[in-house]
Amino acid sequence: MTYLVRFFLIIAGLIFAASLMVVMLFLLALWGIRAIWCKLTGRPLVPFEMRMNPRAGFEQVFRRADRGAADDKPPRRRLDDVTDVEPKR
Repeated sequence: MTYLVRFFLIIAGLIFAASLMVVMLFLLALWGIRAIWCKLTGRPLVPFEMRMNPRAGFEQVFRRADRGAADDKPPRRRLDDVTDVEPKR
């Protein structure tokens, strides 16, 4: 029984790997067609790029923290203000 499960898992993994290969080959073919089209039309071949500013995430967090400090929230109580807990000795 366990060999049958292993067999089906291996087959499923092989099918998944083959589907990934097909998708990657399709994307490579699209990129090649795009490159050939740019050469034929004389346009510059601009690479695919993902514009991302690594500082943007930190700035967003810091802006959120500044905005949170400016909100009209009641101040948090300090931990030594807790009266319903007796310390262990």
